[in-house]
Amino acid sequence: MRLVGPAKWLRIYVGERDHWHGKPLYAAIVDLLRHEGIAGATVLRGMAGYGASGLLHTARIVQLSVDLPVVIEVIDTAERIARVLPKIDKMVSEGLIVVADCEVIAYRSRRQRGDVTEGTGS
Repeated sequence: MRLVGPAKWLRIYVGERDHWHGKPLYAAIVDLLRHEGIAGATVLRGMAGYGASGLLHTARIVQLSVDLPVVIEVIDTAERIARVLPKIDKMVSEGLIVVADCEVIAYRSRRQRGDVTEGTGS
């Protein structure tokens, strides 16, 4: 897949405990994105955060939360992001969905260059 130039940056903020049809919401969203042919996604687990409720979620030992913030980041073409947004919107009952313009400078993988040796994990 070629992805260079103007693009959209999609960020989805949810809680670690959020679920969709019995599966962690972040995992369900990543599965959807992969199924829809989106260029890639990264899931980041936050150390602390709060949202619209104002409730603080933290990984500090003294106040260990079981619902840490999770951010799913996606960058792809405007058309592909627009295609998956309605589906993601239905999945996120609590959280934040943000789309911003960005510029892709490079999108490469070792597999595309032939540098990956099967079974080595590289």
